[in-house]
Amino acid sequence: MVNTPAALYKPAQPPTCSTVRPAPSWACTMATCWQGLWAYRFYLIVFFLPIFLLPLPILVPTKEAYCAYTIILMALFWCTEALPLAVTAFLPVIMFPMMGIMTASTVSLEYLKDTNILFIGGMMVALAVENWNLHKRIALRVLLIIGVRPALLILGFMLVTAFLSMWISNTATTAMMVPIAHAVLEQLHKMPTDRDVEEGRNNPAFELQEQKEETKLDEKDNKQDRPAPPTPSESKTQQNKEQLRFSQGLSLCVCYSASIGGIATLTGTTPNLVLQGQVNSIFPQNGNVVNFASWFGFAFPAMIILLLLSWVWLQILFLGFDFRKNFGLGDQSRDQERAAFEVIRREHKLLGPMNFAEKAVTLLFVLLVVLWFTREPGFFTGWGDLAFSDENGKSMTSDGTVAILIAVIMFIMPSKIPGLTQKPGNPGKLKAPPALLTWDIVKKKMPWNIVILLGGGFALAKGSEESGLSKWLGDKLTPLENVPPAAIAFIICLLIAIFTECTSNVATTTLFLPILASMSQAICIHPLYVMLPCTLASSLAFMLPVATPPNAIAFSFGGLRVTDMARAGFMLNVIGVLVITLAINSWSVPMFDLHNFPSWAQSNTTGLCGVSQANVTTSSP
Repeated sequence: MVNTPAALYKPAQPPTCSTVRPAPSWACTMATCWQGLWAYRFYLIVFFLPIFLLPLPILVPTKEAYCAYTIILMALFWCTEALPLAVTAFLPVIMFPMMGIMTASTVSLEYLKDTNILFIGGMMVALAVENWNLHKRIALRVLLIIGVRPALLILGFMLVTAFLSMWISNTATTAMMVPIAHAVLEQLHKMPTDRDVEEGRNNPAFELQEQKEETKLDEKDNKQDRPAPPTPSESKTQQNKEQLRFSQGLSLCVCYSASIGGIATLTGTTPNLVLQGQVNSIFPQNGNVVNFASWFGFAFPAMIILLLLSWVWLQILFLGFDFRKNFGLGDQSRDQERAAFEVIRREHKLLGPMNFAEKAVTLLFVLLVVLWFTREPGFFTGWGDLAFSDENGKSMTSDGTVAILIAVIMFIMPSKIPGLTQKPGNPGKLKAPPALLTWDIVKKKMPWNIVILLGGGFALAKGSEESGLSKWLGDKLTPLENVPPAAIAFIICLLIAIFTECTSNVATTTLFLPILASMSQAICIHPLYVMLPCTLASSLAFMLPVATPPNAIAFSFGGLRVTDMARAGFMLNVIGVLVITLAINSWSVPMFDLHNFPSWAQSNTTGLCGVSQANVTTSSP
């Protein structure tokens, strides 16, 4: 070996402006300046954006302009994420008192309303479910029941993910399901063993789009008619392409169904809670029109339809049109099915039998759902109206009350059958088992930023009302009364579906719902007729990895390109908009009486709505 100086072992450095001689010095200077500006872009946005918007409150020194300045500033901060979303949500506490819109005490009261309590309570129960791996047990059990044939495997993952996302965070659901999906894929795509080759069999663990082996015919009769078999390299390349497409489809089905499943329940995703909070804040006399039962009756059918249509689309896109092969119809041996089931069975066995903690969490979770549904269902007198009513006969409890009650019980109930055990490391000392839920778990996993973000949205809505911005905006939107409400709802769905691809779905609903509430009052249509489509459409973030955390998690596991997600997500956005349009113009009409302008939405700006309601009814679909 030739001795080489140590200096020659230094890694090659990237070329710089000083080493690239042909490049002019001004070009290098400009490149360095642009890189510096990009590196400090968030600092520059936070510093210059408030100055750039100052002409609005200076030239129009009214409370409406002051509130508009705050809203525009927060909207741009949320869109660019120059500041953390929760930090931006605190701006009303600073700006509204300084601008004379609201006192600091009044603004602060908006940050912990009943909707925030519902979010905290529901999240605590979800954390207990995650802590004891109950969600994983449910997922593996359902997959074992449905099977692993290509189309059914995709359907199984979609159903499980959507169901879990109804109750726990869509991010946590995706983070659990994607590794399971890839473990199953690894087993399905396993190469044939030596024994399989000797016996002349294909890999029994994966039979995607492959022709079953034909029955041996008389070689003498078919020798002339048979086409030449493909070469091994061509067959291998084709199989790799099919496996890659199936892997892409399975990854996307998990992240998409996590976003779709969250729309079914009030606590499934944060925009649903934003809607409930905004309706209660803007229309305090609404009579609790949006509660757990009413939302489930409206959103669950829409979720099911959207989920099934998404399954069909992903199956066509990634598996092809041969549905017979996609469903594994044909003569397949039991050994092939057992080989495909093995990885799921192994994961399920690792969980062991259900222990006391899992059974207790399951019981409390079912009790929570039953109490939510029966508190104030609307079509019969609930337990809240019977046992805890005020002087007007209305329930004094809320869905948040129930969620916190079950969460507190989880803090009290032990995770093992009551008894004393010896403390590890100190045999002479006894200790009690930990509770089903501990504060350390809540402290680590609770998304407190969402609680603050919700409060910031409620503060914005209250400030718009107090400053008169809502009234001014409603007056400017009165020309829309000549547009059919169905067309307005459809346009809103398209607008929100596009907007939510680039911004947080919580920020999107927080910004748009107060505007839509003012518009509904101005043109005399039911507020929910435009607010419900906005809320559902904010969950249609399917095209970009950065649109929502589930997309980013699926994308991070590899095998996906942005173009793959965009191609699949574009059609899902179209399907989602059509499903929401169907929902808002069909079964939701009798549920919320959408063809009539409600009395609780009347205000000074809508004094003539009762007179013009006949036009609204006839123009509505």
